[in-house]
Parts: sequence; C-alpha cells; structure tokens
Amino acid sequence: MDAFTFPSYSIDLATGEALFDYALTGPGGEQRFTEAITLPLPAQPPSDATVATLGRVLELLHVVAGVSYYKTAAPRRLVLPAPLGGAAAALVTAVYTKGLAEYAYRNQLPHVLELTPEIPAGSVPPARAYDNSDLRPLSAVGGGKDSIVSLEALRRAGLDPVPFSVNPNHVIVAVNEASGLAALAARRRIDPVLFDLNAAGARNGHIPVTAINSLIAVATAVLGGLGPVVMSNERSASDPNLVWNGHEINHQWSKGVEAEGLLRAALAEHAGLTEPYFSLLRPLSELHIARLFAEIDRYDDVVTSCNAAFKLRDASERWCRDCPKCRFVFLAMAPFMPRERVVRIFGGDLLADGSQLPGYRELLGVDGHKPFECVGEVEESVVALSILAEQEHWRDAPVVRALVDAVPETAWSAAAASDVFTPGGPHFVPPAYAKALSPG
Repeated sequence: MDAFTFPSYSIDLATGEALFDYALTGPGGEQRFTEAITLPLPAQPPSDATVATLGRVLELLHVVAGVSYYKTAAPRRLVLPAPLGGAAAALVTAVYTKGLAEYAYRNQLPHVLELTPEIPAGSVPPARAYDNSDLRPLSAVGGGKDSIVSLEALRRAGLDPVPFSVNPNHVIVAVNEASGLAALAARRRIDPVLFDLNAAGARNGHIPVTAINSLIAVATAVLGGLGPVVMSNERSASDPNLVWNGHEINHQWSKGVEAEGLLRAALAEHAGLTEPYFSLLRPLSELHIARLFAEIDRYDDVVTSCNAAFKLRDASERWCRDCPKCRFVFLAMAPFMPRERVVRIFGGDLLADGSQLPGYRELLGVDGHKPFECVGEVEESVVALSILAEQEHWRDAPVVRALVDAVPETAWSAAAASDVFTPGGPHFVPPAYAKALSPG
C-alpha cells in the first residue's frame, strides 16, 4: 500500500452515529475501513448553528481517528480529504508523527517520524464563533485517581461537572456510580477488519488514543450544549521516554501539553470554539495528584489506574499488581495514606513483595529507561521513596529498603531539591477554573 486516504464521513443526527471511511490504496488494490462513533443525543434537537460547529469538529475527528488504520501498513503518503488551516494541519501532522513515535520506534519505521500530509489546495471557510466557556464542563473519567481528583475539584468549586467516557467499562461505570453524578458516554466501534488484519500479521502498536477520545468528547459537548472538555493530564505526561534518531519518543504524547495546545488551536481555528478543551491538572505532578487523591475516600473501592485490570475476567479485581502503572501508583499513594488503606485499595502490598524490585528499579531510573506506560517522572519516584524511607510504617518494607540502597547519590540530591509539590510549567487552565484546584 502506498497511500492512506479519507473517502468520506457522515452523521445521522437521529441516532448520533457518525461513520468515518478510510482507505489504504496501492498497486495491488484497496483496503477499506469504516469506523462508527455514536454520540449521546441531547434532549432537544440541536440548532443549525450547533450542527455546523459539530460538523467542523467531526472533520478533525475523521482525520485524527485514522491513525488506528494507517498503522496497519504505514504508507509514505497521507492524503487528506480537504484543505486545512495552519493550526489544523499542524495538529494532524503531529498526531501522525509524534503521536505514532513509539509505534515507529518499536516497528523500526523512521519514515513515519518524517511524514508530511498531502493537503489539497484551497481556502477553508471561516468558522463561526462558538462560545460555550460558561456552560457545564464535560469532565473525562477514566477510572483512575487523576480524573477523580478533577471531578471532585470541579464539584467542590460549584462548576457542576458532567462525567464523560468513551466505551465505559465496569471500572468507569463503578466510578461514575460512586460520584453520584449523571454521566454521558460515547461509543466507538473500530472496524472489525482491523482486528482481522492484525491477526494476519499487519503492523500494530501504540496510537495517540487520547487525541481521538478528546475530539469525541468535544463533539459530545458541542452536540449536548455543554461547556469545555476537562481532562486530567498532569505535567509529567510531557516527559519523553527516550530519544531515537533525533526524535523524542513519548508514550504519553497525546496526553502532553504540546498535544493539548495543538488540539486547542485547531479547534479554535477550524471549529470556532472559544474554550474547547484543557487539562485541569496540567500544572501538577503525579505525586501532587496522589496527595490530593488521598484526601478523598469515597472511591477507594472502585478506583483503578491499571490498564490490565480492564482485561481481567474477575470484575472485582481492579489492579493486576504486576505492571508499571500499579507499581508507580502504589509508590505515589503510599506516602500519603496509612499502610492498611493503600494495601486495601490495591488488594496487596507491592512494597512487601521482593519480586516487584526489578520493576521499581526501572521506575527509579536505576535500570533501563522510563517504561512505555503512563507513569510519573523518575524524580517523582525518588521523592516518593525518600518520604517512605522516613516513615515508620514503610521504611522497613523489603522493597523500600532495597531501593534506598540502589538509588545513586545524585538522584537523592535531585530529590532533595525537587519541586514536585509546587504547581508550575505551561498550562491552559482558564482563570475561572484555576480556583477549582486545592492549594494542597
């Protein structure tokens, strides 16, 4: 296959179902895909102005969601369906290069990092201004500590958030129920042909799924007459895992501040949205967020940040207790909770289990590079360890003792001077929302 194209898209406003068509083309023929995304319908039919703005958001979603199918062959030509302005073109280029950087690294496809979309010539009609900044926020919920902290901060500030998710699983449903808030959900159906191709040996790998889900959330907010989409991506999401061929490889790129800025700019330019999307927790470290979560206990029985837990057969199991996410979140929560509480949340004590030591050595930068997972920076892990080493109920835990001896002196010095509990760094949090964050 030598080109990836975007034949068409459509939406049925009676059902909320949008269909996005894609094609891989080459001398040997064509492989077509159709993805279906169903948005929750509002109580009242949308106005013509709302439908027009929604259409502009769906145009961006059509192109961005194509990464799921592009990666099966990774052709050198990416042929876009219509003219785009500079901000929208920048978003699309970044999604297919930086968003697929880990995929390119793992599959040894350096050309993906240099991909330049072919954009048809022509002008883009100006978008009609759409200001929904003072309406109820749509708060994305993933089931983990971060989105819970955001949801509760918005509620505490009187901003009346609406929980939202794409294809909610049992974990997300349980978190929504614990919140007591009426939630909205969208459905994303990937073309089954993709799974058949993967089973037959097509290329596969990590995609910037947060970029896709973010645009689905924005489309939901526009259609439903709601306000900004509030994400819960922290500042460490912008930290790359490694550098390859002169390019930063970041597993969390689509959660990082660069992706957030590109998406905001594209939505402003292409859809006219005044305040479309931002991450409330962007100024905070993962460790800071863990400290805020420790102040909330209503979700202890339902929270999970473990991706593997979504695949476990037993719905009561929310943590696999054997992955980088489980290790990091346990380490991040432990300094701010009684030992019995964090052990109860996880269903086991990871810092008493010597088999966890190799994984923790990676998180602490002793061995290898930062894992390809949504985990905090090495400095945060060292700071958490330094706190635990001073606490009576943690300092004698076998893993804590072993790690204290393994961490080099330079890392301890950096931890001593760390500012992980000081909000900072670039962010897009509007003034009206900044007050929602606890000063803690």
